[in-house]
Amino acid sequence: MITIYHNPRCSKSREGLALLEQSGKKFEVIKYLEDLISEKELKTIISKLGIEPMDLIRKNEAIWKSDYKGKELSDEQIIKAMINNPKLIERPIIVNGNKAVIGRPKELILDIV
Repeated sequence: MITIYHNPRCSKSREGLALLEQSGKKFEVIKYLEDLISEKELKTIISKLGIEPMDLIRKNEAIWKSDYKGKELSDEQIIKAMINNPKLIERPIIVNGNKAVIGRPKELILDIV
């Protein structure tokens, strides 16, 4: 099953959702700002993406700049920051089985659907 971690207020996330809708494939939408991601789930997503936790951070978010920027943070601390402040998570994230991509640009989604 394909899953999109989606923020309806984000234009890039809406573009990713539209691309999935056009694909005709079945998928699940998780509005991660409402249905919060668990720490275990976030770690699984990061592993499937094949990236470091820092690579999933939205570094232009005000909360990042005010509370975290310039600090030496461990991967665990970065993950905790995303759990406590889900706005920090880059979006959209599309997961299909053992593969995942950040849908920026949206065409990357086509690589796994």
